[in-house]
Amino acid sequence: MLKSASVGFGSLALAGLCAEAAEQSPLAPKAPHFVPKAKRVIFLCMRGGPSHVDTFDYKPKLKVDEGKPGLGRRGPSSRSKLMASPWEFGQHGQNGMRISELFPNVAKHADKLCLLNGMHTDLPAHPQAFVKMHTGNSQFVRPSLGAWTLYGLGTENKNLPGFIVLSPQTGLGGSQNYGSAFLPAIYQATPIGRGSRGGNGAQVTNIANPRLSKEKQRLQLDLVQGLNTERLKQDEVNPAIEGVIESFELAFRMQSEVPQLMDVSKEPAR
Repeated sequence: MLKSASVGFGSLALAGLCAEAAEQSPLAPKAPHFVPKAKRVIFLCMRGGPSHVDTFDYKPKLKVDEGKPGLGRRGPSSRSKLMASPWEFGQHGQNGMRISELFPNVAKHADKLCLLNGMHTDLPAHPQAFVKMHTGNSQFVRPSLGAWTLYGLGTENKNLPGFIVLSPQTGLGGSQNYGSAFLPAIYQATPIGRGSRGGNGAQVTNIANPRLSKEKQRLQLDLVQGLNTERLKQDEVNPAIEGVIESFELAFRMQSEVPQLMDVSKEPAR
């Protein structure tokens, strides 16, 4: 029963370690090799978003070739024809960045943006392409972009996960898109909500225990942690158990901060 309870409770926050001493915490802010410009990363994966040729990827030759046969896997295809973007692109900022007329407000900040148009893939299917975009490889299990970011930057808040994913999808690679692979389990994401429920359902469930006081929860957790520690001594090296032990402590501390953090009623309307 305790073993199954460990798995259930640990799934709340299998993404972080909370150690009092910063030098003992793998999630503590790292000493950088150089002065970093970024302290945190927000990655928006716009599944079903507009085409790159309609937004930020200016393709002047596409207008010249509009109506010509498109290229399939076996060469030119009479079934499909090239279509240019119906929207115009303007040059913005001192660097002359090309941005579609769809984003007039974004265009005002062109000099603050770094736009990379050099990404490509030869994968024909969305699931494999999704995994490659998030991990860099579609064939082998590799740490996700978020896991590497947490590994490199660490986190300053010991009571909250350093890496979260909002409303993750179960398909298109699933948890592999935010997993830690061969990195320690503490670097994988804490999922909040489910993709099927959308953004409105992005909440941390069961954050409060109505049956036990905080003191009794601490006693219960100490018992389970003791059993996990004894098992870890037997195995000597077991990343899964290490991740569970660390996630339990983080989940316990999350109870004090998550309710206030997830309460958006106090946020301004704009």
